Amino acid sequence: MKFSWIACEPNCRGWVSAVGIITSDTPKDFDDFAQGRQLGGATVVLDSSGGSVNDAITLGRRFRNLGLLTTVGISLPNRGGPSARPAVASEAYCESMCVFLLLAGKKRYVPEAAHVRVHQIWMGDRADDAKAASYSAQDLMIVERDIGRLAKYTFDMGGAGDLLSLALSVPPWEDLHELDAGELKLTNLVTTDLVADVLPHVDITAPAMAELAPKTQARFGTEPEQAARSTKTAEAMVPTGTAPSAGAQK
Repeated sequence: MKFSWIACEPNCRGWVSAVGIITSDTPKDFDDFAQGRQLGGATVVLDSSGGSVNDAITLGRRFRNLGLLTTVGISLPNRGGPSARPAVASEAYCESMCVFLLLAGKKRYVPEAAHVRVHQIWMGDRADDAKAASYSAQDLMIVERDIGRLAKYTFDMGGAGDLLSLALSVPPWEDLHELDAGELKLTNLVTTDLVADVLPHVDITAPAMAELAPKTQARFGTEPEQAARSTKTAEAMVPTGTAPSAGAQK
């Protein structure tokens, strides 16, 4: 995951753009990004397909400790000249463990056009052909352990058990489940219906990029530098269909 600060002075504070896969390097990358910046109470705009369960939990706790706010979108820092203000394209994807990063926000807003999608966590190096893969007792222990950690995190962040129920009902060989407006409220992923609560004075009606698509093989293929070390954790990330997932576990 890559972090960048989107400045929009003088009429708004700016925000953090968080884009890409959550790997074992991501918590440290965020700490490096945050160093020397006054991020307390800032907003994080998420655009991610998920990634490592444990590293997402670690990062989410960092977000909450800083009192960050969260939303989903594609940050558009430069829209045609020095006088143009940055904006957020609201039609974006937050999938798998990204959803639990969204949950870390002290306030949380999801635009109507955004896609928030969940599925089960799984061994990252076997999600592409989960039914045909072999699993050891150690593998099952890791998944069960990480589900427990994820459950505790969910409740610590103020999420509802319905979020876990919805996510853990969708195996990796099925399409991700997209949460509708009612489910976003039921799971407590949304705490406000007002964009101004997280991004005051920011244009979020900007059209989405033409190449916007669910996080599939094409999106992973553009980020080879984010391949991570094994961290002995399950993963929640959209299967690519061909190559092992980034941060293959075990």
